[in-house]
Amino acid sequence: MKKVCIFVLLLTMVFGFVMSVSAEDNKLVVYGIYKAGDQTWFIDEGAAAKKAVEAAGGEFIFVDAKMSPEEYLKAIDNAIANKATGIVTCIPDQTLSQAVVDKLQEAKIPVVAADDALQDADGKKLVPWVGINAYVIGEANGEWLANYAKENNLVTDPEVGLLILTMDTVSSCVPRAEGEYNKFTELLPEFDKSKIFKSDYDGTTEKGNIAASAIFTAHPEIKKWLVTGANEEGTIGAVRALESIGLDKDACVVGLGGYLAKDEFKKEGGSAMKAASYFSSDAVGTTSVKILLDIIAGKEVPMETAVDAIMVTPENYVEVMGDAAK
Repeated sequence: MKKVCIFVLLLTMVFGFVMSVSAEDNKLVVYGIYKAGDQTWFIDEGAAAKKAVEAAGGEFIFVDAKMSPEEYLKAIDNAIANKATGIVTCIPDQTLSQAVVDKLQEAKIPVVAADDALQDADGKKLVPWVGINAYVIGEANGEWLANYAKENNLVTDPEVGLLILTMDTVSSCVPRAEGEYNKFTELLPEFDKSKIFKSDYDGTTEKGNIAASAIFTAHPEIKKWLVTGANEEGTIGAVRALESIGLDKDACVVGLGGYLAKDEFKKEGGSAMKAASYFSSDAVGTTSVKILLDIIAGKEVPMETAVDAIMVTPENYVEVMGDAAK
């Protein structure tokens, strides 16, 4: 009788262990691997993704790749080793896309690209993507700047110049600059194109500041700058550059995202940041998880999902952005 009891106890322990492992294996674990996890955009996007995963009863693991391809690949390998259920990600170097997708397909881990697409050498998306309609948002910025120039009699002013900060190595950013330039010149064909400048940077405020400062220094004849760019960090860098040389009062900077512009809008005495195309990082984070969960559930999903944007200014940003304006 004693042996039977011991056997039953051991069997119960083994069965319980197996059930525990099985339950652990079935747990929803989503990795959010972002190229610049210290930037406000990705912090907010990750927080929204975490909320969406936890609402589905899962665990969300946020990883900052620190704009490093090496750190990013380590994070991907770690997610595979830990048997992640799925991944949402923004890659720091799109030339790594095919290698990353191949790894995840071999591991049978679904992935959704957020912001920057996982794409092949021809620009074809390899996995579902969630982000913004970059060209349309660029056009919105270009149109706002063109209207500002008209309203303030700046179109033919010899002291006015336009700077577009670019990120030519990031596919989601290239159309933004194209839209900005094309719409601005379409609406203002008489604007002197020799006074339209472009300067490339890496997406950080520091490098945006350096890129803008180089143009401002090289063209002292320009006293009234119109500025937009590829992301909000870069345009904030331009604002700081304008402040450092005392040209901010006569400048007009238009941001992208609104998540940093809102703080400029709150400043007493105003800021060179006069507007921003607002698109929600929360929407990208939430939607990327929704698409991922649909994939895990075996549902068909679109290859492209774009979130909408609207122009915000110091006058309307609180109403438009709601809680995000705080």
